[in-house]
Amino acid sequence: MIRKLLTTVAMLGTLAAPAFARDTITLGMVLEPPTLDPTAGAAAAIDEITYSNLFEGLTRFGPDGSVQPGLAERWDVSEGGRIYDFHLRQGVKFHDGADFAADDVVFSLDRARADGSVNAQKGLFEGIETVEAISPAQVRVTLRAPDGAFPFKMAWGDAVIVDPASAETNATRPVGTGPFAFADWRQGDRLTIAAFPGYWGPKPALREATFRFISDPTAAFAAMMAEDVDAFPNYPAPETLDVLKADPRFKVIVGTTEGETMLSINNAKKPLDDVRVRKAIALAIDRQAIINGAMFGYGTPIGSHTPPHSPDYVDQTAKSPHDPEQARALLAEAGVTGLRLRLALPPPPYARRGGEIVAAELREIGIETEITNMEWAQWLETVFNGGDFDLTIISHVEPMDIDIYARPDYYLHYARPDYVALMDRLKAAVDPAERSALIRQAQEELADDYVVAWLFQLAKTGVANAKIEGLWENSPTPANDLTGVRWIE
Repeated sequence: MIRKLLTTVAMLGTLAAPAFARDTITLGMVLEPPTLDPTAGAAAAIDEITYSNLFEGLTRFGPDGSVQPGLAERWDVSEGGRIYDFHLRQGVKFHDGADFAADDVVFSLDRARADGSVNAQKGLFEGIETVEAISPAQVRVTLRAPDGAFPFKMAWGDAVIVDPASAETNATRPVGTGPFAFADWRQGDRLTIAAFPGYWGPKPALREATFRFISDPTAAFAAMMAEDVDAFPNYPAPETLDVLKADPRFKVIVGTTEGETMLSINNAKKPLDDVRVRKAIALAIDRQAIINGAMFGYGTPIGSHTPPHSPDYVDQTAKSPHDPEQARALLAEAGVTGLRLRLALPPPPYARRGGEIVAAELREIGIETEITNMEWAQWLETVFNGGDFDLTIISHVEPMDIDIYARPDYYLHYARPDYVALMDRLKAAVDPAERSALIRQAQEELADDYVVAWLFQLAKTGVANAKIEGLWENSPTPANDLTGVRWIE
Protein backbone atom coordinates (compact mmCIF):
# COMPACT_ATOMS: atom_id res chain seq x y z
CA MET A 1 0.00 0.00 0.00
CA ILE A 2 2.83 2.41 0.90
CA ARG A 3 4.65 1.50 -2.32
CA LYS A 4 1.50 2.22 -4.34
CA LEU A 5 1.03 5.55 -2.57
CA LEU A 6 4.63 6.58 -3.21
CA THR A 7 4.31 5.58 -6.85
CA THR A 8 1.13 7.60 -7.20
CA VAL A 9 2.77 10.67 -5.62
CA ALA A 10 5.76 10.31 -7.93
CA MET A 11 3.49 10.07 -10.97
CA LEU A 12 1.55 13.14 -9.89
CA GLY A 13 4.81 15.00 -9.41
CA THR A 14 5.93 14.01 -12.88
CA LEU A 15 2.64 15.09 -14.41
CA ALA A 16 2.68 18.38 -12.55
CA ALA A 17 6.28 19.29 -13.32
CA PRO A 18 5.66 20.92 -16.72
CA ALA A 19 3.26 23.39 -15.10
CA PHE A 20 6.19 24.79 -13.11
CA ALA A 21 8.68 24.86 -15.98
CA ARG A 22 9.98 28.39 -16.60
CA ASP A 23 8.85 29.82 -19.89
CA THR A 24 9.92 33.46 -19.67
CA ILE A 25 13.36 35.03 -19.98
CA THR A 26 14.92 38.44 -19.47
CA LEU A 27 17.99 39.32 -21.53
CA GLY A 28 20.31 42.29 -21.14
CA MET A 29 21.37 44.42 -24.11
CA VAL A 30 23.92 47.22 -24.20
CA LEU A 31 22.16 49.34 -26.81
CA GLU A 32 18.51 50.13 -27.32
CA PRO A 33 17.52 50.01 -30.99
CA PRO A 34 16.53 53.37 -32.50
CA THR A 35 13.82 51.59 -34.49
CA LEU A 36 12.40 48.07 -34.80
CA ASP A 37 12.37 47.97 -38.60
CA PRO A 38 15.39 46.00 -39.83
CA THR A 39 14.71 47.16 -43.39
CA ALA A 40 15.16 50.82 -42.47
CA GLY A 41 18.05 51.06 -40.01
CA ALA A 42 21.72 50.15 -39.70
CA ALA A 43 21.91 49.59 -35.93
CA ALA A 44 22.89 46.04 -34.99
CA ALA A 45 20.60 46.31 -31.96
CA ILE A 46 17.59 46.09 -34.30
CA ASP A 47 18.57 42.62 -35.50
CA GLU A 48 19.57 41.56 -31.99
CA ILE A 49 15.88 41.70 -31.12
CA THR A 50 14.07 41.07 -34.40
CA TYR A 51 16.21 38.55 -36.34
CA SER A 52 14.42 35.18 -36.54
CA ASN A 53 12.26 36.24 -33.59
CA LEU A 54 9.90 38.78 -35.16
CA PHE A 55 10.96 38.83 -38.80
CA GLU A 56 12.06 36.16 -41.28
CA GLY A 57 13.57 36.24 -44.75
CA LEU A 58 13.60 33.84 -47.67
CA THR A 59 16.73 32.33 -46.16
CA ARG A 60 18.36 32.65 -42.73
CA PHE A 61 21.69 32.15 -40.99
CA GLY A 62 22.11 29.21 -38.68
CA PRO A 63 24.20 29.46 -35.50
CA ASP A 64 27.18 28.08 -37.44
CA GLY A 65 26.86 30.75 -40.13
CA SER A 66 25.40 28.40 -42.73
CA VAL A 67 22.62 29.61 -45.01
CA GLN A 68 19.41 27.71 -44.27
CA PRO A 69 15.86 27.75 -45.64
CA GLY A 70 13.60 30.41 -44.16
CA LEU A 71 10.29 31.44 -45.68
CA ALA A 72 11.54 29.68 -48.80
CA GLU A 73 11.69 25.96 -48.11
CA ARG A 74 13.92 25.46 -51.16
CA TRP A 75 15.19 27.23 -54.28
CA ASP A 76 16.31 26.34 -57.78
CA VAL A 77 19.13 28.09 -59.63
CA SER A 78 19.38 28.38 -63.40
CA GLU A 79 21.30 30.27 -66.09
CA GLY A 80 24.54 29.88 -64.17
CA GLY A 81 23.33 31.72 -61.11
CA ARG A 82 21.27 34.44 -62.75
CA ILE A 83 17.75 33.11 -62.02
CA TYR A 84 16.57 31.97 -58.59
CA ASP A 85 13.18 30.31 -58.14
CA PHE A 86 12.16 30.37 -54.47
CA HIS A 87 9.50 27.87 -53.39
CA LEU A 88 7.65 29.35 -50.43
CA ARG A 89 6.29 27.70 -47.32
CA GLN A 90 2.54 27.30 -47.14
CA GLY A 91 0.27 28.18 -44.22
CA VAL A 92 2.44 31.08 -43.05
CA LYS A 93 0.73 34.06 -41.44
CA PHE A 94 1.86 37.49 -40.40
CA HIS A 95 1.30 38.52 -36.80
CA ASP A 96 -1.66 40.67 -37.89
CA GLY A 97 -3.40 37.61 -39.34
CA ALA A 98 -2.61 38.32 -42.99
CA ASP A 99 -1.60 35.37 -45.15
CA PHE A 100 1.98 35.27 -46.45
CA ALA A 101 2.34 34.73 -50.20
CA ALA A 102 4.56 35.49 -53.18
CA ASP A 103 3.20 39.02 -53.56
CA ASP A 104 4.69 39.90 -50.16
CA VAL A 105 8.13 38.83 -51.37
CA VAL A 106 7.76 40.90 -54.53
CA PHE A 107 6.70 43.92 -52.47
CA SER A 108 9.53 43.53 -49.95
CA LEU A 109 12.34 43.10 -52.47
CA ASP A 110 11.05 45.83 -54.80
CA ARG A 111 10.69 48.17 -51.82
CA ALA A 112 14.25 47.44 -50.63
CA ARG A 113 15.77 48.18 -54.04
CA ALA A 114 13.60 51.17 -54.99
CA ASP A 115 15.19 54.55 -55.70
CA GLY A 116 13.73 55.99 -52.52
CA SER A 117 14.65 53.01 -50.35
CA VAL A 118 16.02 53.74 -46.89
CA ASN A 119 17.37 50.21 -46.47
CA ALA A 120 20.80 50.43 -44.83
CA GLN A 121 22.11 47.58 -46.99
CA LYS A 122 20.63 48.57 -50.33
CA GLY A 123 23.64 47.01 -52.04
CA LEU A 124 22.25 43.56 -51.24
CA PHE A 125 19.49 44.16 -53.78
CA GLU A 126 21.18 46.21 -56.49
CA GLY A 127 21.84 43.14 -58.65
CA ILE A 128 18.14 42.33 -58.96
CA GLU A 129 16.63 42.92 -62.40
CA THR A 130 13.08 41.67 -61.77
CA VAL A 131 11.03 39.95 -59.06
CA GLU A 132 7.97 38.01 -60.22
CA ALA A 133 5.24 36.03 -58.50
CA ILE A 134 5.01 32.89 -60.62
CA SER A 135 2.30 31.58 -58.31
CA PRO A 136 1.24 32.29 -54.71
CA ALA A 137 3.90 29.80 -53.63
CA GLN A 138 6.73 30.62 -56.05
CA VAL A 139 8.84 33.72 -56.64
CA ARG A 140 11.34 34.16 -59.46
CA VAL A 141 14.21 36.58 -58.97
CA THR A 142 16.14 37.43 -62.12
CA LEU A 143 19.53 39.06 -61.58
CA ARG A 144 21.40 41.34 -63.96
CA ALA A 145 24.41 39.04 -63.68
CA PRO A 146 25.12 35.69 -62.02
CA ASP A 147 25.56 35.92 -58.26
CA GLY A 148 26.49 32.82 -56.32
CA ALA A 149 26.05 34.68 -53.02
CA PHE A 150 22.42 35.67 -53.56
CA PRO A 151 20.92 33.19 -51.03
CA PHE A 152 23.52 34.50 -48.54
CA LYS A 153 22.39 38.07 -49.16
CA MET A 154 18.76 37.12 -48.61
CA ALA A 155 19.67 35.79 -45.13
CA TRP A 156 20.58 39.26 -43.85
CA GLY A 157 18.23 40.97 -41.45
CA ASP A 158 17.86 43.80 -43.96
CA ALA A 159 16.22 41.35 -46.40
CA VAL A 160 13.32 40.17 -44.24
CA ILE A 161 9.84 39.93 -45.73
CA VAL A 162 7.26 42.44 -44.53
CA ASP A 163 3.49 42.76 -44.83
CA PRO A 164 2.59 45.64 -47.19
CA ALA A 165 -0.25 46.65 -44.89
CA SER A 166 2.05 47.20 -41.91
CA ALA A 167 5.38 48.04 -43.55
CA GLU A 168 5.19 51.75 -42.76
CA THR A 169 4.63 51.22 -39.02
CA ASN A 170 7.23 48.50 -38.39
CA ALA A 171 9.51 51.04 -36.75
CA THR A 172 7.35 51.10 -33.62
CA ARG A 173 4.83 48.27 -34.13
CA PRO A 174 6.66 45.53 -36.02
CA VAL A 175 4.63 42.84 -37.77
CA GLY A 176 6.49 39.82 -39.12
CA THR A 177 6.06 36.07 -39.57
CA GLY A 178 8.41 34.92 -36.80
CA PRO A 179 7.76 32.71 -33.77
CA PHE A 180 7.40 35.79 -31.54
CA ALA A 181 5.24 38.87 -31.90
CA PHE A 182 5.84 42.38 -30.59
CA ALA A 183 4.17 42.98 -27.21
CA ASP A 184 5.44 46.16 -25.55
CA TRP A 185 8.24 48.75 -25.71
CA ARG A 186 9.02 51.00 -22.77
CA GLN A 187 11.60 53.18 -24.42
CA GLY A 188 14.73 53.71 -22.37
CA ASP A 189 14.00 50.61 -20.31
CA ARG A 190 12.79 47.38 -21.93
CA LEU A 191 11.04 45.65 -24.81
CA THR A 192 8.89 42.52 -24.64
CA ILE A 193 7.95 39.94 -27.25
CA ALA A 194 5.52 37.04 -26.84
CA ALA A 195 5.16 33.67 -28.53
CA PHE A 196 2.98 33.89 -31.66
CA PRO A 197 0.32 31.14 -31.52
CA GLY A 198 -0.10 31.13 -35.30
CA TYR A 199 3.55 30.44 -36.10
CA TRP A 200 4.07 28.07 -39.04
CA GLY A 201 7.08 26.23 -37.59
CA PRO A 202 8.04 24.52 -34.33
CA LYS A 203 6.68 26.43 -31.35
CA PRO A 204 9.33 28.04 -29.12
CA ALA A 205 9.75 26.82 -25.54
CA LEU A 206 9.53 30.40 -24.29
CA ARG A 207 6.18 32.10 -23.79
CA GLU A 208 7.68 35.56 -23.39
CA ALA A 209 11.04 37.31 -23.62
CA THR A 210 12.01 40.74 -22.32
CA PHE A 211 15.06 42.71 -23.45
CA ARG A 212 16.37 45.19 -20.88
CA PHE A 213 18.65 47.99 -22.04
CA ILE A 214 21.66 48.35 -19.75
CA SER A 215 24.52 50.29 -21.30
CA ASP A 216 26.69 50.76 -18.21
CA PRO A 217 29.11 47.83 -17.61
CA THR A 218 28.89 48.20 -13.83
CA ALA A 219 25.09 48.12 -13.97
CA ALA A 220 25.24 45.07 -16.25
CA PHE A 221 27.37 43.19 -13.70
CA ALA A 222 25.03 44.21 -10.88
CA ALA A 223 21.98 43.06 -12.87
CA MET A 224 23.53 39.65 -13.46
CA MET A 225 24.59 39.18 -9.84
CA ALA A 226 21.12 40.18 -8.60
CA GLU A 227 19.57 37.89 -11.25
CA ASP A 228 17.52 40.80 -12.53
CA VAL A 229 18.44 39.51 -15.98
CA ASP A 230 18.71 35.84 -16.89
CA ALA A 231 21.29 36.28 -19.64
CA PHE A 232 23.47 38.94 -21.23
CA PRO A 233 24.40 37.44 -24.63
CA ASN A 234 26.80 40.30 -25.46
CA TYR A 235 28.12 41.11 -22.02
CA PRO A 236 29.79 44.55 -21.78
CA ALA A 237 31.95 44.04 -18.66
CA PRO A 238 34.66 41.50 -19.56
CA GLU A 239 36.65 42.58 -16.50
CA THR A 240 34.09 40.76 -14.32
CA LEU A 241 33.92 37.50 -16.29
CA ASP A 242 36.26 35.68 -13.89
CA VAL A 243 33.93 36.51 -11.01
CA LEU A 244 30.94 35.17 -12.93
CA LYS A 245 32.83 32.05 -14.01
CA ALA A 246 33.45 31.21 -10.37
CA ASP A 247 29.74 31.52 -9.49
CA PRO A 248 27.85 28.23 -10.06
CA ARG A 249 24.67 30.17 -10.82
CA PHE A 250 26.10 31.29 -14.15
CA LYS A 251 27.92 30.08 -17.22
CA VAL A 252 30.19 32.20 -19.38
CA ILE A 253 29.87 31.67 -23.13
CA VAL A 254 32.82 32.81 -25.25
CA GLY A 255 32.59 32.64 -29.03
CA THR A 256 33.38 34.60 -32.17
CA THR A 257 31.57 37.29 -34.10
CA GLU A 258 31.64 38.82 -37.55
CA GLY A 259 32.65 42.07 -35.86
CA GLU A 260 35.72 43.57 -37.47
CA THR A 261 36.52 46.34 -34.99
CA MET A 262 38.40 49.20 -36.58
CA LEU A 263 39.58 52.74 -36.32
CA SER A 264 37.62 54.01 -39.33
CA ILE A 265 39.20 56.79 -41.39
CA ASN A 266 37.45 59.33 -43.59
CA ASN A 267 39.39 58.71 -46.80
CA ALA A 268 38.02 61.89 -48.43
CA LYS A 269 39.34 64.34 -45.83
CA LYS A 270 42.74 65.93 -46.22
CA PRO A 271 45.34 64.86 -45.20
CA LEU A 272 43.65 61.48 -44.61
CA ASP A 273 43.34 61.03 -48.37
CA ASP A 274 47.12 60.46 -48.37
CA VAL A 275 47.98 56.77 -47.92
CA ARG A 276 51.13 57.74 -46.01
CA VAL A 277 49.04 59.47 -43.33
CA ARG A 278 46.64 56.52 -43.10
CA LYS A 279 49.57 54.12 -42.81
CA ALA A 280 51.12 56.29 -40.09
CA ILE A 281 47.88 56.09 -38.11
CA ALA A 282 47.81 52.30 -38.53
CA LEU A 283 51.44 51.97 -37.40
CA ALA A 284 50.72 54.06 -34.30
CA ILE A 285 48.24 51.49 -33.06
CA ASP A 286 49.23 48.72 -30.65
CA ARG A 287 46.42 46.22 -31.20
CA GLN A 288 47.25 44.02 -28.24
CA ALA A 289 47.32 47.03 -25.92
CA ILE A 290 43.78 47.88 -27.03
CA ILE A 291 42.61 44.28 -26.64
CA ASN A 292 44.10 44.12 -23.16
CA GLY A 293 43.05 47.59 -22.06
CA ALA A 294 39.60 47.86 -23.61
CA MET A 295 38.53 44.21 -23.82
CA PHE A 296 40.49 42.66 -20.93
CA GLY A 297 42.21 40.22 -23.27
CA TYR A 298 39.16 39.14 -25.30
CA GLY A 299 39.65 39.65 -29.03
CA THR A 300 41.89 38.61 -31.93
CA PRO A 301 44.19 41.07 -33.74
CA ILE A 302 43.27 41.62 -37.40
CA GLY A 303 44.80 43.52 -40.31
CA SER A 304 41.98 43.47 -42.84
CA HIS A 305 38.25 43.01 -43.22
CA THR A 306 37.68 39.27 -42.89
CA PRO A 307 37.23 37.33 -39.64
CA PRO A 308 39.99 34.88 -38.67
CA HIS A 309 37.46 32.04 -38.52
CA SER A 310 36.68 32.47 -42.24
CA PRO A 311 38.19 29.85 -44.58
CA ASP A 312 39.20 32.76 -46.85
CA TYR A 313 41.06 34.68 -44.13
CA VAL A 314 44.54 35.97 -44.95
CA ASP A 315 46.53 37.36 -42.01
CA GLN A 316 47.51 40.95 -42.88
CA THR A 317 48.61 42.11 -39.43
CA ALA A 318 52.30 42.14 -40.38
CA LYS A 319 51.65 45.04 -42.77
CA SER A 320 50.78 47.35 -39.88
CA PRO A 321 52.90 46.46 -36.84
CA HIS A 322 53.13 48.84 -33.91
CA ASP A 323 55.95 51.12 -35.10
CA PRO A 324 55.67 54.73 -33.85
CA GLU A 325 59.09 55.66 -35.25
CA GLN A 326 58.13 54.70 -38.81
CA ALA A 327 54.76 56.40 -38.30
CA ARG A 328 56.45 59.70 -37.43
CA ALA A 329 58.74 59.34 -40.46
CA LEU A 330 55.73 58.84 -42.76
CA LEU A 331 54.03 61.96 -41.42
CA ALA A 332 57.23 63.94 -42.00
CA GLU A 333 57.48 62.56 -45.53
CA ALA A 334 53.88 63.64 -46.17
CA GLY A 335 54.67 67.10 -44.80
CA VAL A 336 52.09 66.79 -42.03
CA THR A 337 52.74 68.53 -38.72
CA GLY A 338 50.50 69.64 -35.87
CA LEU A 339 47.66 67.45 -37.08
CA ARG A 340 44.49 67.51 -34.97
CA LEU A 341 41.68 65.07 -35.77
CA ARG A 342 38.15 64.55 -34.48
CA LEU A 343 37.58 61.12 -32.94
CA ALA A 344 33.87 60.24 -32.70
CA LEU A 345 33.06 57.44 -30.25
CA PRO A 346 29.69 55.61 -30.16
CA PRO A 347 28.44 54.11 -26.86
CA PRO A 348 29.80 50.52 -26.85
CA PRO A 349 32.55 50.00 -24.24
CA TYR A 350 35.01 48.76 -26.88
CA ALA A 351 34.74 52.17 -28.56
CA ARG A 352 34.80 54.35 -25.46
CA ARG A 353 37.61 52.42 -23.75
CA GLY A 354 39.49 51.81 -26.96
CA GLY A 355 39.20 55.44 -27.99
CA GLU A 356 41.17 56.64 -24.97
CA ILE A 357 43.98 54.22 -25.79
CA VAL A 358 43.98 55.17 -29.47
CA ALA A 359 44.13 58.87 -28.59
CA ALA A 360 47.19 58.27 -26.41
CA GLU A 361 48.89 56.21 -29.12
CA LEU A 362 48.25 58.86 -31.79
CA ARG A 363 49.62 61.52 -29.46
CA GLU A 364 52.92 59.60 -29.41
CA ILE A 365 53.36 60.22 -33.15
CA GLY A 366 52.29 63.87 -33.00
CA ILE A 367 48.56 63.60 -33.79
CA GLU A 368 46.18 65.19 -31.30
CA THR A 369 42.57 64.07 -31.16
CA GLU A 370 39.39 65.80 -30.09
CA ILE A 371 37.19 63.06 -28.61
CA THR A 372 33.41 63.35 -28.92
CA ASN A 373 31.32 60.73 -27.15
CA MET A 374 28.10 60.25 -29.11
CA GLU A 375 24.86 58.49 -28.39
CA TRP A 376 23.95 55.83 -30.90
CA ALA A 377 21.33 57.84 -32.82
CA GLN A 378 23.72 60.80 -33.07
CA TRP A 379 26.57 58.58 -34.32
CA LEU A 380 24.32 57.02 -36.98
CA GLU A 381 23.10 60.40 -38.19
CA THR A 382 26.38 62.30 -38.09
CA VAL A 383 29.02 59.68 -38.85
CA PHE A 384 27.44 56.69 -40.58
CA ASN A 385 24.78 58.50 -42.61
CA GLY A 386 26.33 61.96 -42.77
CA GLY A 387 29.99 60.99 -43.20
CA ASP A 388 30.97 63.98 -41.03
CA PHE A 389 34.00 62.71 -39.09
CA ASP A 390 37.76 62.24 -39.21
CA LEU A 391 38.16 59.07 -37.14
CA THR A 392 35.74 56.76 -35.36
CA ILE A 393 35.85 53.34 -33.74
CA ILE A 394 33.18 50.85 -34.71
CA SER A 395 32.70 47.11 -35.03
CA HIS A 396 31.28 46.04 -38.38
CA VAL A 397 29.21 43.00 -37.45
CA GLU A 398 27.56 42.24 -40.80
CA PRO A 399 28.68 38.94 -42.37
CA MET A 400 30.92 38.83 -45.44
CA ASP A 401 30.65 42.58 -46.06
CA ILE A 402 34.02 43.24 -47.66
CA ASP A 403 32.13 44.99 -50.48
CA ILE A 404 31.30 48.00 -48.28
CA TYR A 405 34.57 49.66 -49.31
CA ALA A 406 33.35 49.77 -52.91
CA ARG A 407 30.22 51.79 -52.15
CA PRO A 408 30.63 55.40 -53.35
CA ASP A 409 28.23 56.83 -50.76
CA TYR A 410 29.56 54.79 -47.83
CA TYR A 411 30.81 56.71 -44.80
CA LEU A 412 34.46 55.69 -45.34
CA HIS A 413 34.52 57.54 -48.70
CA TYR A 414 36.90 55.06 -50.35
CA ALA A 415 35.46 53.34 -53.47
CA ARG A 416 38.72 53.27 -55.42
CA PRO A 417 37.85 52.33 -59.05
CA ASP A 418 40.03 49.21 -59.20
CA TYR A 419 38.56 47.97 -55.90
CA VAL A 420 35.04 48.60 -57.22
CA ALA A 421 35.95 46.54 -60.30
CA LEU A 422 37.27 43.75 -58.05
CA MET A 423 33.96 43.69 -56.15
CA ASP A 424 32.06 43.58 -59.44
CA ARG A 425 34.04 40.47 -60.34
CA LEU A 426 33.27 38.96 -56.94
CA LYS A 427 29.54 39.60 -57.35
CA ALA A 428 29.51 37.86 -60.72
CA ALA A 429 31.59 34.86 -59.58
CA VAL A 430 29.67 31.63 -58.99
CA ASP A 431 32.57 29.20 -58.69
CA PRO A 432 33.56 28.82 -55.00
CA ALA A 433 37.28 28.67 -55.77
CA GLU A 434 37.12 31.87 -57.82
CA ARG A 435 35.14 33.64 -55.08
CA SER A 436 37.68 32.56 -52.48
CA ALA A 437 40.59 33.88 -54.56
CA LEU A 438 38.87 37.24 -55.06
CA ILE A 439 38.09 37.63 -51.35
CA ARG A 440 41.72 36.94 -50.55
CA GLN A 441 42.84 39.49 -53.14
CA ALA A 442 40.47 42.06 -51.67
CA GLN A 443 42.03 41.63 -48.23
CA GLU A 444 45.47 42.25 -49.71
CA GLU A 445 44.38 45.42 -51.49
CA LEU A 446 42.62 46.90 -48.48
CA ALA A 447 45.61 46.24 -46.25
CA ASP A 448 48.04 47.70 -48.81
CA ASP A 449 45.99 50.90 -49.04
CA TYR A 450 45.48 51.27 -45.26
CA VAL A 451 41.85 52.20 -45.82
CA VAL A 452 41.26 51.98 -42.06
CA ALA A 453 43.31 50.88 -39.07
CA TRP A 454 41.97 47.44 -38.19
CA LEU A 455 42.09 46.66 -34.49
CA PHE A 456 40.63 43.29 -33.51
CA GLN A 457 37.90 40.77 -34.18
CA LEU A 458 35.24 41.29 -31.56
CA ALA A 459 34.77 38.30 -29.29
CA LYS A 460 31.29 37.25 -28.27
CA THR A 461 31.38 37.13 -24.49
CA GLY A 462 28.06 36.15 -23.01
CA VAL A 463 26.80 35.29 -19.54
CA ALA A 464 23.69 33.27 -18.76
CA ASN A 465 21.93 31.48 -15.96
CA ALA A 466 23.42 27.99 -15.82
CA LYS A 467 19.97 26.49 -16.43
CA ILE A 468 19.49 28.17 -19.81
CA GLU A 469 20.40 26.35 -23.01
CA GLY A 470 20.14 27.22 -26.68
CA LEU A 471 21.74 30.67 -26.77
CA TRP A 472 24.11 31.15 -29.70
CA GLU A 473 27.78 30.71 -28.80
CA ASN A 474 29.02 32.46 -31.92
CA SER A 475 27.48 35.40 -33.73
CA PRO A 476 27.48 34.88 -37.51
CA THR A 477 25.04 37.78 -37.67
CA PRO A 478 23.77 40.18 -34.99
CA ALA A 479 20.99 38.13 -33.39
CA ASN A 480 19.59 36.83 -30.15
CA ASP A 481 17.72 33.99 -31.84
CA LEU A 482 15.38 32.60 -29.17
CA THR A 483 13.82 29.83 -31.25
CA GLY A 484 15.89 27.13 -29.54
CA VAL A 485 16.27 28.69 -26.08
CA ARG A 486 14.80 26.89 -23.08
CA TRP A 487 15.21 26.39 -19.35
CA ILE A 488 16.49 23.05 -18.07
CA GLU A 489 15.62 22.05 -14.52
